[in-house]
Amino acid sequence: MNPHEEYIAHNNSESTQKLSIPDINKSQFNNLSEINNLDKVRDILFGNQMREVERKFARLEERLLKECINLRDDTRKRLDSLESYFKTEIESLAKQINNEQGERGQALKALTEQHKNITISLENKLAQFEEKTNTNQREIREQILNQSKNLHDDLRNKYEEILATLERDTQELRKDKTDRSALAHLFTELAIRLNQQ
Repeated sequence: MNPHEEYIAHNNSESTQKLSIPDINKSQFNNLSEINNLDKVRDILFGNQMREVERKFARLEERLLKECINLRDDTRKRLDSLESYFKTEIESLAKQINNEQGERGQALKALTEQHKNITISLENKLAQFEEKTNTNQREIREQILNQSKNLHDDLRNKYEEILATLERDTQELRKDKTDRSALAHLFTELAIRLNQQ
């Protein structure tokens, strides 16, 4: 540590030792008096306006409270009237539903009776239809069997005819075809003549 730093450290320690407890209390007292002075200045500058604003807020709060009470009473009255209206409507609807249930029960009985009759007639018609379809299927099978036999015979005849025709045509082609060696001799002669020209 150099002498300059020792001097600064010594002065700092002395200054901290010089401040005692009564000095701290005096500084706090000075701060409080300054705050009180600021409050007085603030009251002088803005006091009337703040009191006016507080009065307005108090009046507004009273008015809002009255409005809330009126609104609550009005809402309660309306809800009571709605409740009585709903009760009467529900009672009339319950009566109407009971009447409709009775009517529907009778209509349902009539419908079930009709359904039974329709089911019986449908079962009879289905039995008749099944019989007819069985007989028609038998007839169609017999017809298809006969037609397939006829077609099979026709195809066999056509096949035999085609085979015979092919056999005849091949024999004619064998007779009429030119000999390869003769054809080769003819081409060589043609080539020699073309070369000579």
